[in-house]
Amino acid sequence: MKVAFSRQALSDLDEIANYYSTHASPAIAAAVERRFRDVIDRVCHAPEAAPRVSQRSTVRVVTVLRYPFRIFYRVRGDTIDILHIRHASRMPFSPSDSDAS
Repeated sequence: MKVAFSRQALSDLDEIANYYSTHASPAIAAAVERRFRDVIDRVCHAPEAAPRVSQRSTVRVVTVLRYPFRIFYRVRGDTIDILHIRHASRMPFSPSDSDAS
């Protein structure tokens, strides 16, 4: 499957990388990035495995184990649209949050 990132997801990744590079270390930032890649790869192999978001039936969410993040995505044909990457302590993703472009 192909993977497409929304502008929001790309912005989320940039913020996360900057945070970990600044407040932890570049090595930690690289480890977080590797974990995200592993989780997205897993999603590509089993896109229907993650639970759906109750308010948005087309959106699924997968937890990033070891790090406090959740990846919100939807399946569109043979493409996984990564919509948003959110810290687990933030309010839940809701219909009022912006959609992917």
